[in-house]
Amino acid sequence: MRLPVRVTPKGGRDGVDGWALDPAGRAYLKVRVSAAPTDGQANAALTTFIAKTLKRPRSAVRIVSGETARLKIIEIDGVDEAAMEAAFGARPLSA
Repeated sequence: MRLPVRVTPKGGRDGVDGWALDPAGRAYLKVRVSAAPTDGQANAALTTFIAKTLKRPRSAVRIVSGETARLKIIEIDGVDEAAMEAAFGARPLSA
């Protein structure tokens, strides 16, 4: 399953700030991590946080797009929409 995520590095804590819609009406998850965006620290913190939240091994979570951008596409193995909704809440309906 693919998950669009907007990351806020140096956010003070690791956590989810809920869902939002981009200008085109596509849903993405807002996540903050306490790690700085240097040397891949924020990306590592993001994948670790997503894996822990979804109770998946870290190897099941990878960034497939947006490695250096705030908006990333995360691919997660072995997760369905129900597990995503239980962990992060219901996705808003796209426009």
